[in-house]
Amino acid sequence: MARVKGAMMTRKRRNKTLKMAKGYWGSKSKHFRVANQAVMKSLTYAYTGRKLKKRDFRSLWITRISAACKMNGMNYSSFMHGLKVAGIEINRKMLAELAVNDAAAFTKLVEIAKKA
Repeated sequence: MARVKGAMMTRKRRNKTLKMAKGYWGSKSKHFRVANQAVMKSLTYAYTGRKLKKRDFRSLWITRISAACKMNGMNYSSFMHGLKVAGIEINRKMLAELAVNDAAAFTKLVEIAKKA
């Protein structure tokens, strides 16, 4: 039986990597060996970035909620504690959305948190 050479699959794999490296500067988009290193590094950054994005957004929501609380004469931690005691389970994303777009509803929530 004749032996099978891997030329076709090797070319496919290399072309896939080069396609991912499109737009990179200089030989990073032309030569496979350099492109492969650049693509692997990029994928690592992308993976890390997906984790950091969650952290960044949570921080942004908390900042927005805190600012809206201060406008209503309350601080963030006592507001969140008040909501918890009152039994209101609403996530920070939606609270931030209310703080930005619907100030009246947010003010009502602050009043409820103050009573609790």
